[in-house]
Amino acid sequence: MNKRKMYILSIIFFLILIYFIFTFILFSSQRNLLYLPVENNYQGDELTVDIQKVKVITNDNFELLAWYHKKDISNYKTILYLHGNAGALENRIHKINHFNDIDVNFLLLAWRGFSGNKGKPTEQGLYEDARSAIKWLKEKGILEKNIIIYGESLGTGVATEIAQNKNFAGIILESPFTSMVAAAKSKYPIFPIKLLLKDKYESDMKIKNIKSPILIMHGEVDKVVPFWMGKKMFKLANQPKYSYFSKYDDHMMEFDEDLINSIKSFIKSLN
Repeated sequence: MNKRKMYILSIIFFLILIYFIFTFILFSSQRNLLYLPVENNYQGDELTVDIQKVKVITNDNFELLAWYHKKDISNYKTILYLHGNAGALENRIHKINHFNDIDVNFLLLAWRGFSGNKGKPTEQGLYEDARSAIKWLKEKGILEKNIIIYGESLGTGVATEIAQNKNFAGIILESPFTSMVAAAKSKYPIFPIKLLLKDKYESDMKIKNIKSPILIMHGEVDKVVPFWMGKKMFKLANQPKYSYFSKYDDHMMEFDEDLINSIKSFIKSLN
């Protein structure tokens, strides 16, 4: 074998080795890439709605921090807010402040491993967290038919899972993805994502099992979750379904008058 062939083979071997090294790194660190509890985009928003800090106990004995707001009006719906993959509850203050204007009660749940909670987040763990929050609300006398499940980004995967074949008042999905497999493929197209991924969140396979009214919101310039995913989720959803597709919103949607009015209209339709 001449030197040129040996050189080419050594280059190929080196590239294959590098590929497998990066594949191993991606596999072993995937949950550190997916779940970012210490990332902070909190910009000093002042909480203008009264909240009570409560603890939700899961079936596997994790104690989760949640913020609860209850108005003394029995016919208000209650939103269970399931946040995304990054940051603490404080990062959602700019959103929940507007819930006071929308006339709803809410429970904003922090995942295991987030906001000082113990544990490490996983797909099945987050499903358990959300179901425990539903149980907590029911123990407060809130009926399933009066609960709205609100999922934000990663939280849309959890919302879609727990909303299947249930009688919730409604479902709101903000910046939803079709599946974590598809989302990860868009970021790492050369890797065998379906084989590597532990937490798949296959929402596109589950949304047909949701019978509750649904509102899907997504920004066209979303740089994290491609806008086509929100469009596809809307197409797959059962009626009654509503959409708020914003031309200029990125992944973290602006809670402006148009978006708030869309949520208000959706909640009004549930009555």
